[in-house]
Amino acid sequence: MVKLIALYTHPENKEQFDEHYFNVHGPLTAKIPGLQQMTVTKIVGSPMGGDGKYYLMCEMVYDSHETMKAGMRSLEGKASGKDLMGFAGDLVTLMIGEEVHADATVR
Repeated sequence: MVKLIALYTHPENKEQFDEHYFNVHGPLTAKIPGLQQMTVTKIVGSPMGGDGKYYLMCEMVYDSHETMKAGMRSLEGKASGKDLMGFAGDLVTLMIGEEVHADATVR
């Protein structure tokens, strides 16, 4: 399983950001072929106190790197990328991760 992870720093206008993200960008991204799951987390604080560096995290799950790459090359993937750069290009950090399954059970 492969994840494309988007981390967003705090926008100047959070209401405007949320409006666009949840009503325009999220629905565009959800249409990307091969996307199995999309989880959005609003960061509410840091264990060290305060707001922390990040405002929002989105995890987009694909079966494989190939599926993710094909999705990014699709018309829907290109539309999502263009929209992202237009409203949050200076706020977002993108990274790719692979799920790791540990043998130990966390209690």
